Amino acid sequence: MKKVLLASVAAALMTGGAMADGHGAIKLGVSLGFTGPLESLAPAMAGGAELAMGEVNAAGGILDGKMFEAVQGDSTCIDASAATSVAERLVTSDGVAGIVGAMCSGATGAILANVAVPNGIVMVSPSATSPGLTTAEDNGLFFRTAPSDARQGVIISEILAENGITNVAVSYTNNDYGKGLADAFESAFEAAGGTVTINAAHEDNKADYSAEVGALAAAGGEVLVVAGYVDSGGSGIVRAALDTGAFDTFYFPDGMVSEQLGLNFPGEIDGSFGANPGTDSNGAQLYQDMATAGGFDGTSPFSAESYDAAALIMLAMQAAGSADPADYKDTLMDVANAPGEVILPGELAKAIQILKDGGDVDYSGASAVELIGPGEAGGNYRQITFENGELVVVGYR
Repeated sequence: MKKVLLASVAAALMTGGAMADGHGAIKLGVSLGFTGPLESLAPAMAGGAELAMGEVNAAGGILDGKMFEAVQGDSTCIDASAATSVAERLVTSDGVAGIVGAMCSGATGAILANVAVPNGIVMVSPSATSPGLTTAEDNGLFFRTAPSDARQGVIISEILAENGITNVAVSYTNNDYGKGLADAFESAFEAAGGTVTINAAHEDNKADYSAEVGALAAAGGEVLVVAGYVDSGGSGIVRAALDTGAFDTFYFPDGMVSEQLGLNFPGEIDGSFGANPGTDSNGAQLYQDMATAGGFDGTSPFSAESYDAAALIMLAMQAAGSADPADYKDTLMDVANAPGEVILPGELAKAIQILKDGGDVDYSGASAVELIGPGEAGGNYRQITFENGELVVVGYR
């Protein structure tokens, strides 16, 4: 099976552009932070979403031959105004029937409130994790394949406890994502008997973080939890902490977990640890092999979730018999969950045929996705550490 899947990847990627030429194609927006504090993650995320579209196109499309065309938009992650403007272009000028994205929580909330809800557009974010999005007014249009930070807060608390850590300092990026995660973690950690010595915000894109690190050092802690962004202030905080000797061990939540972190601090953060959404399921390995054949890193954070976000939109359309968001928003939860035949990466053609024949599918995909409550992932996590300057996976939970 693996050889068949890998052999089809190149054809899928070529078909994604060649057949979806805009003449009757269904357009999907891919709204990610191609610039900004997580820009190093965006290429593999876009690669995942577009790989799924190419796979469906190679299989002949949906709804009796409708192909897909990806339309990228740079939400920048942290500029709500720019994110809104890009989403308006995707909807009004490009005519997308759904959006994979956005990437960061603040941009996602802005697009949801200002563009998606007023225009009735479905959004499936692969990486926006703020707990505030759980209760956002969305008219049933918003879903996410990454778990809420309410879940991540518990995960961080458990991992720290398993490592014998009882008191920590926290530095978080001053936005919806950072504050939501910091608050969720503090609540979980203190409920478990831990102590947060300080829970302090930092701004992104500053040249000097010595003042922030001074306050963190004064409060103390066995570990510094950095709930920030790897390509921005989070790395700035780590750099200042290392340079001043304030901390030498760090916990990295999802916004910091990246191969780029090891490149930023070669050999300097050995012994530090963290976690990001991820699974060791059969689907995860299949996807990683497909991504490698497609020329990008399928192990990069949120890449698998991006493939799944696009796949769910397309399968929901087939299940509804319509590419109208007003119709397929009501079938997205159905194709994501039991009952039905389990669908893994590389099996989208099979899923489309099952749905066409009137059957049910249970899309597990690349991230073992299972949607709960208001359309968000239940949550699987990949634990990592740094050894000899390298990011090393140590387990899953």
